[in-house]
Amino acid sequence: MTASSMDDLVSLAKRRGFIFQSSDIYGGLQGVYDYGPLGVELKNNLKAAWWRAMVYDRDDIEGLDAAILTNPMTLRHSGHEATFTDPLVDCRACKSRWRADHLEGNTCPGCGSNDLTEPRPFNLMFKTQVGPVQDGGSFAYLRPETAQAIFTNFKNVVDSTSPKLPFGIAQIGKAFRNEITPRNFIFRVREFEQMELEFFVKAGEDEAWHRTWVDLRLDWWEQQGVPKDQLELYHVPADELAHYSKATVDVMYRFPHGLEELEGIANRTDFDLGSHTKNQDDFELQAKVEPNSDSNAKLAMQDLEAKAWHVPFVIEPSAGVDRGVLAVMNEAYRVEELENGNTRTVMSFKPHLAPIKVAILPLKRNHEGIVTKAKEIKKNLMRLGVGRIFYEDTGNIGKGYRRHDEVGTPLCVTVDFQTIEEDDTVTVRHRDSMAQQRVAVSELPAFVEEFMRS
Repeated sequence: MTASSMDDLVSLAKRRGFIFQSSDIYGGLQGVYDYGPLGVELKNNLKAAWWRAMVYDRDDIEGLDAAILTNPMTLRHSGHEATFTDPLVDCRACKSRWRADHLEGNTCPGCGSNDLTEPRPFNLMFKTQVGPVQDGGSFAYLRPETAQAIFTNFKNVVDSTSPKLPFGIAQIGKAFRNEITPRNFIFRVREFEQMELEFFVKAGEDEAWHRTWVDLRLDWWEQQGVPKDQLELYHVPADELAHYSKATVDVMYRFPHGLEELEGIANRTDFDLGSHTKNQDDFELQAKVEPNSDSNAKLAMQDLEAKAWHVPFVIEPSAGVDRGVLAVMNEAYRVEELENGNTRTVMSFKPHLAPIKVAILPLKRNHEGIVTKAKEIKKNLMRLGVGRIFYEDTGNIGKGYRRHDEVGTPLCVTVDFQTIEEDDTVTVRHRDSMAQQRVAVSELPAFVEEFMRS
């Protein structure tokens, strides 16, 4: 069974060191969370899997890591200053504030009153002062998305790598949105991470590439342990599309709190590159935007055969890292009935996502021979580079197994007297089946490597 409620995941996340409320000792900070010792491993493993699929496994995508502080002109010409808003209402009775589009029956969720103000636009972007003088004009935004830095670096990447269409630029990074009502644990927060790809294609080929990327992203999520039968595709209606979008398909997942967006795949046309381009009359431009007199860049590619400049269209798969972590944890969570009438909690992560890959458990914590051998095995397995190998000398093997079931460790290796006195083998215990087998120490690295590839 998967998590029966969000409370199950929140409890496990705090108890086992996955995710904590930020500034918890001071009462917390709403909509902001910290990743603990195991959470940071899970999060990094998910990001690494995305990066490997996008950049390492392909020859047509380059990586980028751009700054968080963003020139206000970037977000003015992208349309964010004018359109990046949510409808805000105030409850006159209890003085709380809510997103108007999240209310049911125009009723305050806090006190049940219907005495609400008229909705008004609320800009979601965080501002911060730049420089020592607070004169109102020296400010920057904390980026609300990672996409715009990719577009403003388009010419830099093209000039330095000389790509041919189609090609992409990938980025993973923090983004910030001043959400009116953060909710549902790490699903909707004010500080989050995005895994975002801008894939540039020729005009006229955009619709086919859009369909291709939808299929690719569904396959990728399944590889992370999120089955396709838990996903639905939502084709966003024309009247709900973002200002830059020609078409958007949202990958919807059944989170503990309901069916909501896990990832969006948008056809952004040539809106963004056109918005940041100067001297647009010099070449044919498909996007109908006003010339940007503040930019000195021509964000276009030259067709040498046609001797003409053109602005590529863009397909954008954009996934939230935090939402991805929540989906992966929800799918991995299960509670099993054991033959003795007890239960065990298991996080059945895919091996490449598991925070701890292998736990080394010495049968007797104070036995010099066993401890020395266990530490030697850990050292050898660390050389594989598969991830975290954890040495644990509690001396209680049964409790160790249960603890590592709950944090998702796929393999536990027990070093015992048979190891050091008889045949130099160890007990390898599998998380999902609880099956145990003896493996020679000399063969253990190859065994672990093969298992991690499975």
